[in-house]
Amino acid sequence: MQPLIDNARTFGQRPEEFARLAEGQSPDVLFITCSDSRVVPALITGARPGELFELRTAGNIVPPYASGHPTSEAATIEYAVEVLGVKDIVVCGHSHCGAVGALVRGDDLTAVPAVRDWLTHAAGEPKSADPADPAVAEAVQHHVLAQVLRLRSYPCVERRLTDGRLRLHGWYYEVHTGTVREHRAETDAFEAL
Repeated sequence: MQPLIDNARTFGQRPEEFARLAEGQSPDVLFITCSDSRVVPALITGARPGELFELRTAGNIVPPYASGHPTSEAATIEYAVEVLGVKDIVVCGHSHCGAVGALVRGDDLTAVPAVRDWLTHAAGEPKSADPADPAVAEAVQHHVLAQVLRLRSYPCVERRLTDGRLRLHGWYYEVHTGTVREHRAETDAFEAL
């Protein structure tokens, strides 16, 4: 913890770099990814403060849209699309994902009931050719596409997609190599950026 505290102490010693941030934010991208500490959107993309609007959830899950039962995730998506006017939404899954791995393996999650219940929002169990594969690459990629599809059910997203003001992207990040792949509709495969 001490290195983090030390950096936080010196972080504010460059106020000129941050003064413009007080004027507001206008990110072009909503980046939806896992809460995993190995996935750092600004590091992966090179984004500076104010350039990415982030939504981090266990397993980068986008829960079903339910207007009568708002969630933090739905509020974040709606705010990004309707208020900030983001032009792109990236759903980024990653290798070695504990949430997707637990779903693929059918892990007993009774000791973590909130995690177990959250994972029921995963839009079906991701399929994997090799459930013993620690990277669960195939399952994560299918899971990312399911979350992208789920996003389309959000009314604000559907409207912006229909009028061409929004694009959706599915990414897969390899934590062990740093490689980022994007789903290409024309090949129906995740290919290097």
